[in-house]
Amino acid sequence: MANAPHEAMHRIFQEYPGLFSRVSEVLGLAFPESTRTEVLSNDLTENQPLERRVDTLLRIDTEHQGPFLLAVEAQGRKDPDKHASWAYYFSYLLAKYAEWAARPVRLGAPQWPVLTLHPLVAGPHNIPFITDVAQARKDLPLTALSAITHADNPDVGAILKSLSTALRDTPETIANPIVELTAQGLGNRPAAQQWRNLVAVDLSFYTSPLSEEIRAEGEARGEAKGQAKSLLRMLELRGVGVPHEAREKITACDDTELLDQWFSRAVTATTVEEIFTHG
Repeated sequence: MANAPHEAMHRIFQEYPGLFSRVSEVLGLAFPESTRTEVLSNDLTENQPLERRVDTLLRIDTEHQGPFLLAVEAQGRKDPDKHASWAYYFSYLLAKYAEWAARPVRLGAPQWPVLTLHPLVAGPHNIPFITDVAQARKDLPLTALSAITHADNPDVGAILKSLSTALRDTPETIANPIVELTAQGLGNRPAAQQWRNLVAVDLSFYTSPLSEEIRAEGEARGEAKGQAKSLLRMLELRGVGVPHEAREKITACDDTELLDQWFSRAVTATTVEEIFTHG
């Protein structure tokens, strides 16, 4: 089942198709820069019950070497069955787009391997760990991919900081997709909170969905803090003792509706326990 990090790992190629030529260079292959990119249907299903879909499928035209197909698969874990899927994708695409994408293909038995698939694999082992702000500013999509790929690295904060710093002087129309794709790619891993903190501090002037969400959360926390303070003051004025554990529970609460309920009960409560229970 697709999840946010999985979606971001291949959607970034849809948003920034030129990224492939930089990634291929990292992988030791020289694919030319694209002159035009078209997102094709990712449905590879035949007229059979079995459904197959590649994550992202692009047709990329080049000036001197002609067009080619780029099938992007995002893998978050090992899948022993994926090799068979890759072979199917290749043969299906060859047949579907044979008019312009045909290549010499040889078939045969295992002892006579005439069809060999060599998928390009990009991962933490070969995607650069970008921590230089100048390098990040030069290639924002690659830096975002670097952060997503190295999300589980304890030092990923260095990549995120270089990216947030590089985005400070970047127009919002360019920065916002990078901000959102990075957040989506990090998912619910610890690095995601690091990114939210950096967006809140370094990019607080932006109006992206993520920055708006962070601002709303900050306002809610501020409101809850004020309610907690008023509740404690009410109990103090009424002479109701508040043990340390109860005080911690009140000050740590960020649910404004619950704090409002506690405040209403505090008007008549004679003990602090009464505000936490339904009367």
